[in-house]
Amino acid sequence: MIGWVRRLSTGKKVLLFAGLFLALTIIVGIAFPSTGRNNDFKPQNEFKLDAWIPIKLGPVDLSINKAVLYIFLACALTLVTMVYIARRMSTRPNRTQTAVEVAYALMHDNIAGSNMDRNMVLKWFPFVGTLFIFIWFSNMLGYIPLPTNSEETVNIFGVEVPAFAIYAATANLSTPLALALVVWFSYQIEGIRAKGLFGYLRSWIPAGTPKAMRPLLFAIEVISQFVRIISLSVRLFANILAGHLLILFMGGGLVVLLGLAAIGVLTLPLAVIFFLFEVVLIATLQAFIFATLTAIYLGESVAESH
Repeated sequence: MIGWVRRLSTGKKVLLFAGLFLALTIIVGIAFPSTGRNNDFKPQNEFKLDAWIPIKLGPVDLSINKAVLYIFLACALTLVTMVYIARRMSTRPNRTQTAVEVAYALMHDNIAGSNMDRNMVLKWFPFVGTLFIFIWFSNMLGYIPLPTNSEETVNIFGVEVPAFAIYAATANLSTPLALALVVWFSYQIEGIRAKGLFGYLRSWIPAGTPKAMRPLLFAIEVISQFVRIISLSVRLFANILAGHLLILFMGGGLVVLLGLAAIGVLTLPLAVIFFLFEVVLIATLQAFIFATLTAIYLGESVAESH
């Protein structure tokens, strides 16, 4: 039996494991009946933004909520970390400096240098690098349980403190969308500065395109320019939100909803696996992708040909 399993391909092994896990879950569910579905528990409310300090200027809502707190924390971590690193630089690199130099090489050489010319790198690397670090901190901060649950409280020495929860500012569409809009306007303005308005618009059409095809290609390019706003923001938002939902449901949400305490033995290990996968890979990967696309858009906006 063991030999047969070893001869299977990786894909078949994954499917076999998934099938066995599903079958085991069903068996456990049948053996230990539900104690009753919990319709009051709404795990999706973890991502609902309740106003902590209402601030409204006419139709504009500037209320302080959970997302604002996490944005502030990400900004503070970015500033404190960079100031700390700047003060620790020395001619004889220590461990901190070595790690920083690796991160710097990733941002400067791989993200900015590979997608922009030298002049653009000198001008825009601080922006691209800061964007990468801020998004990375925002993503990583979302996996640290903090007392930000607006629905549940914990009594600590007579003070009702919000229950611990995991949340990320990037798990709310407003934050990635704001970042995407800043990037979008930045590279549009840069392209117009470099080529002029009409020269920049003409660069959207590849050289040598027949005149009859130019209006169609231009219309497609206009659509693609606006689609970039959606792709930049939704990619980051959807990946972080999906990861948090998987951790939330596997970590106990599914058990509570279905009233099947026994399957918690099976779903909790999955929650740990999802958590490690998100922390180790997704948080950094999404920051890398966002910063890389930003560098690509900035670089192509001033390139001779589109």
